[in-house]
Amino acid sequence: MARGFTRRTGLMTAGAAAMLPRMARAAGTATVVLESEALFLDPHFTTASISRTFASHVFDTLFATDEQGRIQPQMAEGYEKSADGLTWTFMLRSGLKWHDGAPVTAEDCVASLRRWGPRDAFGRLLFAATESLEAKDARSFVLKLKRPFPLVLETLGKPNAITPFIMPARLAAKPPEQRLSEIIGSGPFRFRPDLWRPGDSMVLERNPDYVPRDEPPSFLAGGKRVKLDQVVWKVLSDQATAAAALIANEIDYLQYTPFDWIDRLTKTRGVELLGLGGPHMFQGNFRLNHAAPPFDDPAVRRVLWKLVDQTAVMQAIGVPERFARNDCTSFWMCDAPLESKAGADVFRFSIEEAKKELAATSYSGQPVIMMEVSGSISQTASMVLAQAMQQAGFTVDEQVMDWGTVLQRRARRDGWGLFAVYSNGFDMISPLTHFYVAGTCADFPGWSCDERIPKLVTEFAAAPDHAARQRLADEIQRLSYELTPSVMWGQFTIPASYRTHMKGLIKSSFPMFWEVEKAA
Repeated sequence: MARGFTRRTGLMTAGAAAMLPRMARAAGTATVVLESEALFLDPHFTTASISRTFASHVFDTLFATDEQGRIQPQMAEGYEKSADGLTWTFMLRSGLKWHDGAPVTAEDCVASLRRWGPRDAFGRLLFAATESLEAKDARSFVLKLKRPFPLVLETLGKPNAITPFIMPARLAAKPPEQRLSEIIGSGPFRFRPDLWRPGDSMVLERNPDYVPRDEPPSFLAGGKRVKLDQVVWKVLSDQATAAAALIANEIDYLQYTPFDWIDRLTKTRGVELLGLGGPHMFQGNFRLNHAAPPFDDPAVRRVLWKLVDQTAVMQAIGVPERFARNDCTSFWMCDAPLESKAGADVFRFSIEEAKKELAATSYSGQPVIMMEVSGSISQTASMVLAQAMQQAGFTVDEQVMDWGTVLQRRARRDGWGLFAVYSNGFDMISPLTHFYVAGTCADFPGWSCDERIPKLVTEFAAAPDHAARQRLADEIQRLSYELTPSVMWGQFTIPASYRTHMKGLIKSSFPMFWEVEKAA
């Protein structure tokens, strides 16, 4: 999940970069500013998108998704499937090594999948259909299913958090609810804990033992050839300062360009912007806490469908019209394969209707604690909703904090009512990936539950074709509108910006720094 970026840009100019300490500018070093600081480095611990970005550089997966949405082998050399579809044998590529020099084994893969499975919606479905998962020899392992599961490869190669990253078996032995104290992967970059300065910077260096695939890179699949010596992840909490630093050539890449800096950056020589549509867009959501009043009452939750004005939110944030979809009522993203209008007739902004609906509920005026990420676009979205809620009769307690604190607080079943967040479209395009639908009736912050939904999600996973999946996605969305696990506050693009001396940058909303080199 993406943490918001700042819009406190009133007095910031390119001259602000002069206030920054001089950063490493070696030809083999790229200095980048991403959506937030990476605080959680365990790839199985959180759905936070910054943690996935970190993990995609340091760890690797058995399969990966290419730019056409197809699943391709990554760590895997290949696989064999029995005629009845119940036995899958996977073979690893030769030469795979962990960053500590030990060889990657099939036992590592088995242990990693067992650790990851219970944490992920796809994983839970796969393991519910699994009879056994065992290593056959050092380079192969066997998955035996109790019943057919058509999405085996899609599960192992999905880009969505929580991604099935592979780690050494000795680390995978730690329960997933306990974070790793050591970060050892087999990916194209390796983490330098000795150079980590929390609150300031993190260093990833080229893994000299990494053997890329022969295929050209394609989204998360294909060869990952590292041409930089290191990537420095610089922490600049104010994105306006980061934009000024980009103009001054103090940094090379900015993941989230402040909307009110777009025109200036577009006119800056040596800077380009990257803005993509469809699944590369973001979906904003207000996540509701079903475990505590007042949103333990479904009637109170449903009032919010009358209080979110996507157009007002996009305007308040300052999203240029060409980068916004402010009329999207589909849980599964608009301009995406499963876009749906099922159940969406209730999503209609009206303060007067909201007042009437709220008066008929159990709500008795208790404060609704709204967690807001300081200086972020999600805070702006929260402020727009808070005003509408107050006009409808809610008492709103807006509590401002950083994203790390939100992640910690949301793990509690009490002490909060809702928070705003936005997520990469690839995480939201399906009932199997949408955090707040796929996590229905699971131990996932927000604790929304309608027992009908997990059953339909299981049917969706077993559906034979797109028509059947669309029908089930429509029904799941109808129930989700009733359940109200979250309310969408808009679909939009946040363009990245980068110096043109960064060559080979993969066109994606996911930051990827393999294949990148800095021209002289």
